[in-house]
Amino acid sequence: MAQVQRMSRLMVKTLRDDPADAETLSHKLLVRAGYVRRNAAGIWSWLPLGKRVLENVARVVREEMDAIGGQEVLLPALLPKEPYEATGRWEEYGAELFRLKDRKGAEYLLGPTHEEIFTQLVKDQCTSYKDLPVILYQIQIKYRDEARPRSGILRGREFHMKDSYSFDTTEEGLVESYALHRQAYVRIFERLGLRHKIVSAVSGAMGGSASEEFLAPAPAGEDTFVYCPSCDYAANTEAVTFALSPADGAAHGPVEELDTPDTPTIETLAGHLGVPASATLKNLLVKVDGEIVAVGVPGDREVDLGKLGDRLAPASVELVTAEDFVGRPDLVRGYVGPQGLDKVRYLADPRVAPGTAWITGANQEGKHARNVVAGRDFEVDEYLDVVVVEENDPCPSCGTGLKLDRAIEIGHIFQLGRKYTDAFQLDVLGQNGKPVRVTMGSYGVGVSRAVAAIAEQTADEQGLCWPAEVAPADVHVVAAGKAAQTELALDVAGQLGAAGLRVLVDDRAGVSPGVKFTDAELIGVPKILVAGRRAAEGVVELKDRRTGEREELPVAEAVARLSA
Repeated sequence: MAQVQRMSRLMVKTLRDDPADAETLSHKLLVRAGYVRRNAAGIWSWLPLGKRVLENVARVVREEMDAIGGQEVLLPALLPKEPYEATGRWEEYGAELFRLKDRKGAEYLLGPTHEEIFTQLVKDQCTSYKDLPVILYQIQIKYRDEARPRSGILRGREFHMKDSYSFDTTEEGLVESYALHRQAYVRIFERLGLRHKIVSAVSGAMGGSASEEFLAPAPAGEDTFVYCPSCDYAANTEAVTFALSPADGAAHGPVEELDTPDTPTIETLAGHLGVPASATLKNLLVKVDGEIVAVGVPGDREVDLGKLGDRLAPASVELVTAEDFVGRPDLVRGYVGPQGLDKVRYLADPRVAPGTAWITGANQEGKHARNVVAGRDFEVDEYLDVVVVEENDPCPSCGTGLKLDRAIEIGHIFQLGRKYTDAFQLDVLGQNGKPVRVTMGSYGVGVSRAVAAIAEQTADEQGLCWPAEVAPADVHVVAAGKAAQTELALDVAGQLGAAGLRVLVDDRAGVSPGVKFTDAELIGVPKILVAGRRAAEGVVELKDRRTGEREELPVAEAVARLSA
């Protein structure tokens, strides 16, 4: 619907300086341009201009979800504890889940995602295979108790999200629903003007099998992903795998004990022996649900604790402390080796393959051992790819060195399978008259996060620079200051509005032309139309916000061009 908004009546207060606590570009500019205001850590108010952009993003998402047959619903954000207990997520979510009690002591949560509630809804509404497949979605505020909310609306405690769920009776149906969402997401992000990468991902607390993330590359991104310059491989670093390649260990001599005093770290050991860190075996001790477990990786690599946690989920993982060594003479701090660890489960990275030889701890103070061969001198209970991925690690698909980049996660899609339908025994009557267990997919788009991601990718030195699809207006008309210029600006704005355009007109009295021009650049509407020095001639200046190109045109021609 066409709209003319006069800035003299608009609640917007622009700022010349960046907020003191702002680190990312989107945080700085969205606050300075009057789109959002902070209420508390991770909690934000959307002001009129910001709400317009937020609603435009939601509109695009809604249109593309409707196009694949999605049906929009709205479920409560305040949810009972019991469904999340049934799936184990009441505990699995840990401290990030907002938990609360009512006056009677009943426990609730503020929804981070709604798999459980949608599953219960479908169980109540769908009883036959004829009722499926179905895709349901909502656009709603979600909640997560972030330990360190930061980066403005990029990482908040409440956020706007589109979450959708597909329900099918067959695996083939799930694959089709997943593909429909994948295609819809590509269209959504293309319409929003977001450059994005689709990468392999891990499911985490969501559960399920196949999982992909949609990432918007940006320096402010908190996700690190890898991509291959030679093929189409791309993945979140937590999803990158390394193939297990056993070696011939026959050429290695017997284990040799070495005197290595004062060498409890890889650095001191490598320096003492004059060997590269890659020749040593690092053995990190962690507690998995309270049990001490050793994790072996090459000495020049670091253990990715997030990756380790994902591989061992839903078990909890934490580092051991000094107290954990008390009463454990088999664990010599700084000199642990996998050989002889009879009472400790041993996990290892695939690089510690059978037949590979290492310098590692000898389980005695001040001593290490050489020629300790995997598969000969110690056994690995389970191989897990848990090292921090580095630039030039081999591509799992073609072997080329991988590249690293930063990005903002803007979407995530999962083939959940039957984790949730099993928990709630969601069956429908099949074609043969027998019960069929429903299979499920889950698909999310960060609506408020997409606003920040667009700002990050499109802003320039002058301010925001919105794509037309999401901008708060189509045209920003600026009256340079004099009464005649303001009169012309309002007249032109009226003509543009009548032609169906959304118009923001700066008719503020007592504000200098310089401030108005600066604000127009900061606010970032795609087209800027200035009623300035040639207003008396009926000539205005049309500026493209992105390219900076300017052109003087008669009013009628300017209106015709913008309305075309």
